[in-house]
Amino acid sequence: MVRFEENYSLKAHNTFNIEGKTRYYFELTEMEDLPSFFADFQDWQSMPLLVLGGGSNLLLIDDFDGLVIHPNIPGIGQVDEDRNHIYLEVGAGVEWDDVVAFAVEHDLAGIENLSLIPGNAGAAAVQNIGAYGVEICDVIETVRGFDLQTFEACELNAEQCNYAYRDSIFKKELKNRFIVTSVVLRLDKFPEFKVGYGSLKDEIAKIGELNLENIREAVIKVRKSKLPDHKVIGNAGSFFMNPIVDEAKANELLTKYPDMPKYPSGEGKTKLAAGWLIDQCGWKGYRKGDAGVHADQALVLVNYGNATGKDIAQLSKEVKQSVLDKFGVEIHPEVNFIPKT
Repeated sequence: MVRFEENYSLKAHNTFNIEGKTRYYFELTEMEDLPSFFADFQDWQSMPLLVLGGGSNLLLIDDFDGLVIHPNIPGIGQVDEDRNHIYLEVGAGVEWDDVVAFAVEHDLAGIENLSLIPGNAGAAAVQNIGAYGVEICDVIETVRGFDLQTFEACELNAEQCNYAYRDSIFKKELKNRFIVTSVVLRLDKFPEFKVGYGSLKDEIAKIGELNLENIREAVIKVRKSKLPDHKVIGNAGSFFMNPIVDEAKANELLTKYPDMPKYPSGEGKTKLAAGWLIDQCGWKGYRKGDAGVHADQALVLVNYGNATGKDIAQLSKEVKQSVLDKFGVEIHPEVNFIPKT
């Protein structure tokens, strides 16, 4: 099934709940719909292109004068098995948390720490989502899709995806060229749990036995206690990425702020907590009009109702500048600004 419309509203397709239109909108439910569409709609080559998943990682600054492609491809199914793993192919349009729920229900481990992250499976692979010491790249076997340059279906293994912290080849060299249609996940039959994060470990202990179901329940409880539901208050989850600095810079800050959270991030590098930095600048609970910083989590910018994308973008610039002024550390948005500013 396909859907093609002009001057289409994207309000229902972004978790900030911001009004914005796209000149053209194309939604597909099968990869086979892509070649015929692009062959028939030649104008696409002369306009901006945006591949849209669940809209949980974007901020609409203005109307989009181009073509939005929404690969709303369903399905979760086993495609392979070996001694230690089950391989699941997941359609790009499947809600990510439904994938985690499916895995846990079938005693398959590896993504339980990624429970309740909003968005679709295809976008999760593009963004390299992560939480509580786990990233989706840890379990990706293959990303399948359609290449707009060769007009052929193709696939990339995890190494070819060039995954890094909240980054991948799909955000760089293959941006708006490769349309993800499905993702193959390599999930464990015999789990090795990662529960080292304090708040998660404590919550699991309250629930009881260490198993997949309880880890998922604990992650959901912790996330709900910290992050607002976008269906109630418009937001895109964590707005900024955690900055990675040299150890020397981290040590310099620790002498002044000994309680500053920090995490090792490779040789000579340290990851800082963007939410803590923002909180120290006094932003938690700030509100100007309908744009604000969440009262319980400074990493989350929110739309209380009628904020525009420009309102949220301006607030993010002020937050970013204040962190730079106070700590000498630059934080960068995890959220994509559309159109790009």
